[in-house]
Amino acid sequence: MIIGYTTGVYDLFHIGHLNLLRNAKSMCDKLIVGVTTDELVSYKNKRSVIPFTERMEIVRSVRFVDAVIPQDSMDKLAMHDRLKFDVMFVGDDWFATPKWQSIEAEFAKRGVRIVYFPYTQGTSSTLLNSVLVQLRNESQTKEQ
Repeated sequence: MIIGYTTGVYDLFHIGHLNLLRNAKSMCDKLIVGVTTDELVSYKNKRSVIPFTERMEIVRSVRFVDAVIPQDSMDKLAMHDRLKFDVMFVGDDWFATPKWQSIEAEFAKRGVRIVYFPYTQGTSSTLLNSVLVQLRNESQTKEQ
């Protein structure tokens, strides 16, 4: 049995998230998804729109997902020690970065493959959030 693992905030769930989960599941027998806690999101100087418990439930309801766990640490190797996954799925914006080259080297020693998926062009939670802010501002301007 091939166990796959991926992580994300999964805020403002969109087609890019669904594509990643669908593609990941097609490459493993069991897909475990780590959903980033609100505390870890804030550590990165960001804030999610959807609360953690709701994001967990949204991801849990996706048919490609077999298990959902909290991601409360950025330590991917510690998570591997806990879950013993065979392959990790990551967005290609991390490909060939020094951080991920180091993680990849450590995972290679453990026999874990890293698969980089391309980001879905034209959509992201950050983009959706900025569009929502812009629409709210335009709506408030029209009301005045």
